Amino acid sequence: MKAVCWIAPNTVRVQQVPDPALLNPRDAIIRVTLTAICGSDLHLYDGYIPAMLPGDILGHEFVGEVVEVGREVNNLKIGDRVIVPFPISCGNCFFCRRDLWSLCDNSNPNAAMAEELWGYSPAGIYGYSQILGGYAGGQAEYVRVPFADAGPLKIPDGMSDEQVVLLTDVLPTGYQAAEFCDIRPGDSVAVWGCGPVGQAAIKSAALLGAERVIAIDRFEERLQMAREWSGAETLNYAEVDVIDALKELTGGRGPDACIDAAGMEAHDFGLEGVYDRAKQALCLETGRPHALRQAIIACRKGGVISVPGVYGSFIDKVPMGAAFNKGLTLRMGQTHVQRYLRPLLERIQRGEIDPSFIITHRMRLDDAPHGYEIFKHKQDECVKVVLRP
Repeated sequence: MKAVCWIAPNTVRVQQVPDPALLNPRDAIIRVTLTAICGSDLHLYDGYIPAMLPGDILGHEFVGEVVEVGREVNNLKIGDRVIVPFPISCGNCFFCRRDLWSLCDNSNPNAAMAEELWGYSPAGIYGYSQILGGYAGGQAEYVRVPFADAGPLKIPDGMSDEQVVLLTDVLPTGYQAAEFCDIRPGDSVAVWGCGPVGQAAIKSAALLGAERVIAIDRFEERLQMAREWSGAETLNYAEVDVIDALKELTGGRGPDACIDAAGMEAHDFGLEGVYDRAKQALCLETGRPHALRQAIIACRKGGVISVPGVYGSFIDKVPMGAAFNKGLTLRMGQTHVQRYLRPLLERIQRGEIDPSFIITHRMRLDDAPHGYEIFKHKQDECVKVVLRP
């Protein structure tokens, strides 16, 4: 079969690889009908996530058709169309039973590697380094789905792949980020980063009742998308001082909640940006936390910082004194996708949201290298790429 393989930093190729096979009675094999390039895939592409091996198959956002099931998978049958959550979760451990699916204790066969880095291991993730299991990803024609009796959700008749593919990650991630903000009527929420997860967080904050959502980016097409699809107010950080602008917009108090949807490769101008890029290049820090720093400084006293943007390991110059003395609550983590699948699917069916608005580029699987390039460099007004095998 064909699959998108990581070769080296800034190099992916579509290669012929062996077809997947059932390895466990709880496995299923899915024929991928639509897959997507995630913003967090760019961290792999750029070489900032360790323990990638040449030939690793990428991709954790995909939907498809069941073509084979293990003998213990009783909830799926051949021919079912399914949404596959990106966290691989057993459904039975301490964390899965508490709806903390991305913290599953049983799905990362390389847990010892994660424990060395983070103390404890989260769940395994498709196509996201040896640290998170070394699983083959879904940017391929076929994929093995472990714990298929606990993860995939059948796609209702009449719904298109594009309507549901972002339920695998982007929409639940943005929704969880907004939910973490404990939004109350009248609240203002500021969102750093208007990529796919940022757009989902902006829309979700509005759905959850925020009176004002303020979107921050430097690319006009992304700011325009936030205005048109979610009714957000927008700030171009290349043109204004974000901290001062947020104070002015909120009467000097600051936003009630701030969402860092940029993560470990946040862009900055000036000396701070040079400092972060130099330290990251020298492996003295693994992320550029400019958006997180700004969010902590900008947030009102007693507010919430929500972080859906991915961080891999160590970051520098985070203003913990401001977070402590303002009494901020910080909430973050990989998304518990299985918790949100059914409620968000119902919202799509009721017409409250159609996440396909985020998709700007549709390509064949063979065109994945080009898709990665334009997504990374934000060319051709690219916000989200989907690939059809």
